[in-house]
Amino acid sequence: MSGDLKWNKIFGAALGTAFVILVVQQASGLVYHSAPPEKMGYFVDAPEEAAGGEAPELAPDWGTVLPAADLAAGEAAFARCQACHDAHQGGADKIGPNLWGVVGGPVEHRPGFAYSDAMTKHKGEAPTWGYDQINSFITAPAKYVPGTKMSFAGIRDTQTRINLIAWLRTQGSGGFAIPAPDPSRQPGAAAPAAGAEAPVTEGAAATEPTGATPAEGAPAATQATPAAPPAATSPAPANH
Repeated sequence: MSGDLKWNKIFGAALGTAFVILVVQQASGLVYHSAPPEKMGYFVDAPEEAAGGEAPELAPDWGTVLPAADLAAGEAAFARCQACHDAHQGGADKIGPNLWGVVGGPVEHRPGFAYSDAMTKHKGEAPTWGYDQINSFITAPAKYVPGTKMSFAGIRDTQTRINLIAWLRTQGSGGFAIPAPDPSRQPGAAAPAAGAEAPVTEGAAATEPTGATPAEGAPAATQATPAAPPAATSPAPANH
């Protein structure tokens, strides 16, 4: 008889504990219940992406911007590239190829340099480096030539690229003509539709360093230079 009372006490204690837990849960839910705020305390105004992605940048009007480019700023921009490239005539290849005569020259213009397979493939699609091509390459090397050994992220500032390309032109590429001004590329003209490439004015050249900081055959820089005023359309002087 005493054994039955013992088990009854155990079951009673268990049921009582369960009852107390349920009562506490219900009570705490009522006490600490919180309704969502009618108005959020912080609003983050994040602009929505356009359906078609970011609007493409208007390609530089080389006939206007090159004659007015800041060659000193372009040379200063190339200073960062010197760890991987030499741009002097007769200079040796480094991690990347020598860039003498690179603007307007053929892709893979340095015999014996170990270019990547990606650059060799690109040469079949675009055999020379015109102003548009070298500009696109140094903007984002890995995007323009997927698989390139070039590890440099690219130069986002347009004026810095213009100055750099103008200076490179003076390094053995003075014979590569500057095109006439193109009204369709001047400020106020409509940018090309998303996914459409800018019209190519002529071939250009750059080469590919293996894992260099500057572009694969083109140099890199980071400083931006204020845009210079439009200038004449005649070819710029070579080899300053």
